[in-house]
Amino acid sequence: MSYDIDSKESLESFITNNWNKVNQYIDEQSKNLPIPFYTSVDIRESKDKFAPVDNNIYPAGFNNLCQLDLDASGKQFRETINTFGNDIEKIGIIPESNTKNLFYLDHLAFLSKALMDEGYEVTFLSFDENLFETSNEVILLSQSKFEIKIHKAVINDNILFAGETQLDFAILNNDQSNPIKIDWKTIKTPIAPSPSLGWFKRQKNEHFQEYKTVANQFAEEFSIDPCLLQALFLTREGIDFSTKEGLEELGNTVDELLAKIKTSEDDHRKVFVKASQGTYGMGISVVSSGEEIVSMNRKNRDKMNIGKNKIKFTSLLVQEGVDSILRYDDMAAEITIYLAGGKPIGGFVRANESRAANENLNSRGMVFRKYCISEIREKNDFQSKEAVYSIIARLSTVAAAKESIKLNQ
Repeated sequence: MSYDIDSKESLESFITNNWNKVNQYIDEQSKNLPIPFYTSVDIRESKDKFAPVDNNIYPAGFNNLCQLDLDASGKQFRETINTFGNDIEKIGIIPESNTKNLFYLDHLAFLSKALMDEGYEVTFLSFDENLFETSNEVILLSQSKFEIKIHKAVINDNILFAGETQLDFAILNNDQSNPIKIDWKTIKTPIAPSPSLGWFKRQKNEHFQEYKTVANQFAEEFSIDPCLLQALFLTREGIDFSTKEGLEELGNTVDELLAKIKTSEDDHRKVFVKASQGTYGMGISVVSSGEEIVSMNRKNRDKMNIGKNKIKFTSLLVQEGVDSILRYDDMAAEITIYLAGGKPIGGFVRANESRAANENLNSRGMVFRKYCISEIREKNDFQSKEAVYSIIARLSTVAAAKESIKLNQ
């Protein structure tokens, strides 16, 4: 089949020269969808495609955004919050319980600052009783020496309180790989993103099925080769890494996908075998043959067996290893774009000196460099790249919205 846009270069040119038209299409597709409050989308760029490789509905990492983007994000946050009510003043943020991660505390500080700079009163609250052994609040110091005060969450008459402060709105920043034991349906305080979208329930397999549909429809609308917008993938269920049940079938799936990957450098073909409910870069193996899965040693099987909060991985996403052409200080790199209400607000570069371009960069040795969308727009620099990354991220967020409809059914 022939397409008007059949190369990465022509895709960049088309999106740059038709920026308003393309975004209007996505705006139209987003209508009446429960677009997540905020998202982050990891994107890899190879010599012949752009592809999202992960989508997080409860993103951390706002400390890695540049100040210009953080300053500009406030307006988009307000526009998104206003969809829940125009009289919202007091906002609570419900964080993860990994309070020893000082960089995560930095993230909380920067996220709250973006909201406070927009005029909101922001407090932190938690339902984790383990944080409040001797007091109803805990004060922590972040990596950059910001003070984070977390109040014990209280529910009175189905309204959320942070200590004695009644909240108008709550932002969930807990991925709920271990679900918070609350009957959220009884809470009258608006909460976003929906608590039902945590990793206890969500599956990467479902997300990328939805993304494939969204990307294919977008490609059909503008006569784009859909292969330019996505990584190939297959899925496999019923795997048990501890007993080795299903490993041979998983290995066959790896070989099946490898056979579909077109490259002039066959020796470099790799696939990512990802736990469908994995988070924080956990539950990922990068392999170049199905035999590597079948013969996996006990140590590596243990890493693939159990993830954060003891989630057992039985559903697997087998995803094309997109060989990144991006480099930062001679390190392999990838892009992460942040969105609020489905609109890009910033991003960063993740680089890793200990990993090759076709390996998992979200692992030990990774560093973050600011990718300032606001600065790029001001200087009109790398315009085509920024434009394509933003469109890919928006399409991924539309897919997350459609995925959430099914999760809430």
